[in-house]
Amino acid sequence: MITKLNPAPAPTPPPALAQWEALSSVAAPGEFYRTWLALQCSLITGTASGLLLVRQTEVRGYAPAAKWPEGVSDLGALARVAQQAQTQRRSVVVRGRLDQASAQQQASGILVAHPVGPADAEPIAIVAIAVAPRGGNLDPQAIARQLHWGAGWLETLVARQRLEEGTRRLAHAAAGLDLLALAGEHRRLDASLIAIANELSARLQCERVSIGLVTRRRDGVRLKAMSHAASFQRKSQEAGTIENAMEEALDQRETVVYPAIATRVARIAVAHKGLAKEIGDRAAVVSLIMPSRGRPLGVITLERHRDAPFDEDTLLLCEAIAAVIGPMIDFQETGNRWITGRLAEGIEEWGKKLVGPRHPLMKLAVAGVLAFGLIAAFVKGDHTISAKTVIEGVVQRAVVAPFDGFIQKAPHRAGDAVHEGEVLATLEDKDLVLDRLKSMSEREKLVQKHREALATHERAQMVELQAEIHEAEAQLALVEEKLARTRLVAPIEGIVVSGDLSQMLGSPVEKGKTLFEVAPLEAYRIVVEVDERDLRYVEVGQKGRLAVAGLPSHPLDFSVEKITPVSEAREGRNYFRVEGTVEGEKSPLRPGMEGVAKIVTGRASLGWIWSHSLIDWLRLALWKWMP
Repeated sequence: MITKLNPAPAPTPPPALAQWEALSSVAAPGEFYRTWLALQCSLITGTASGLLLVRQTEVRGYAPAAKWPEGVSDLGALARVAQQAQTQRRSVVVRGRLDQASAQQQASGILVAHPVGPADAEPIAIVAIAVAPRGGNLDPQAIARQLHWGAGWLETLVARQRLEEGTRRLAHAAAGLDLLALAGEHRRLDASLIAIANELSARLQCERVSIGLVTRRRDGVRLKAMSHAASFQRKSQEAGTIENAMEEALDQRETVVYPAIATRVARIAVAHKGLAKEIGDRAAVVSLIMPSRGRPLGVITLERHRDAPFDEDTLLLCEAIAAVIGPMIDFQETGNRWITGRLAEGIEEWGKKLVGPRHPLMKLAVAGVLAFGLIAAFVKGDHTISAKTVIEGVVQRAVVAPFDGFIQKAPHRAGDAVHEGEVLATLEDKDLVLDRLKSMSEREKLVQKHREALATHERAQMVELQAEIHEAEAQLALVEEKLARTRLVAPIEGIVVSGDLSQMLGSPVEKGKTLFEVAPLEAYRIVVEVDERDLRYVEVGQKGRLAVAGLPSHPLDFSVEKITPVSEAREGRNYFRVEGTVEGEKSPLRPGMEGVAKIVTGRASLGWIWSHSLIDWLRLALWKWMP
């Protein structure tokens, strides 16, 4: 006989299993915290109350996230134990009297607090429970172990939140980099703004995206670009309404959302409401700040249809994009402006460095430059004109070749002191001696013929012979004169300035060639070759100093006596001859010496002395190129 058994009814899941299922299906963090704490308190026998503290990311500290049971109000003892666990970063067990609101029958029990998270880092949460004994001894280690095992859920929740936050930030960064690359493809600012507006409109599914930049006075916003519009009327009513909305967000320095959303603090949105009313069906408007270098650079205004309002994730994405592209737009805007852009920012940056507490070397350098400028502007000095100088004798005589001939002797050369009439050189005279003998013979013949004609009384022949005799005597006198001039003598007493024929004995010389120059020993003058640009400062009677190449350590004083109007072109410049007289001792000087002279033209500021040449050159260049 077979007996048919009825199936046993399905067992009812225990309360803990139901709580585990509820815990795995909770999505909101607040509900998750409450469910988790209730589950932990139900698993530990004798739990009277519980408290869960979670670390806050916005502020440093912990805030209550859940309490058990819901009606309990006095949890001061649990909060103190939780603080000890947070400070010591380990589980803390305290035996003592429980709060009356938590345990109505038991007078004493234990308080257990356990930090949740890695042992070497700040706890992400702290759970504290009050346990009252029920018919036996309490096991604090078992309670702490249970809390430690259950803490995995909290760690998993935090890890999941961090993963979601990282994924969201990665997506935001990728979108920002895409727009940054898009902006970098264009060299002009207007083209970059239009490309960014179009990309934002397509990526965020907006009806229109407008970008405005803060004006130079930083008191308003000027609309620069609109999506899907190559140009627009800047003075139109529509552009004015958009600029008003941008300025409303700029004044508050915060993102303005209309209509407001629950995750954001409500801001003043009067202008945004007016913009939404004007555009009709595009009722969702957002304006966010585009920062750069710690200041607002511009404002981006996005418009959507009322059926697709902006949520928190979209706002975070927009703010991330604005933060990434802001510096690029600032760089392009500054590059397009030279005077008010790069130069002004460079001056501002240098000013901050000078005023700030750092950069001591730069401050010292600027102070040195300022001191140098003050000295150059107010300290006066002697304005001098430096020029090449040559020493010449006041009287300088030349000894030239009297006729074509050959050098026989040359006992003197340049640098020798000679007396007046002293022989400097001798020319060959053999031919002249022969010419003299020939001329004397011719004269004797003619004299003899003249005597014979006189004896025969031939008057006509006498007259003719008398003329020939005079001619022969003149020829003889010429030869005698040439013979006398073969000795080249010093015309004056002095020093041979130039001429050295000692290495040219037997060499031919041409008539009129200068062989020697003789100058007196004590009568000198200096010749200063002054550039035509400096000639206007030179006057007769001015004083100066001279340093010759042979005696650079013994400068001599001189005075200007004459300014000649004759110029000499050399190396592409004109130089005028200025003559002066040496004052004081003249013994070390010799004619032909060269050096540098400085003529003192007066006193002027050091800055003018150092810069007047450059200023004169610039004036001439400007005058040359000006119409």
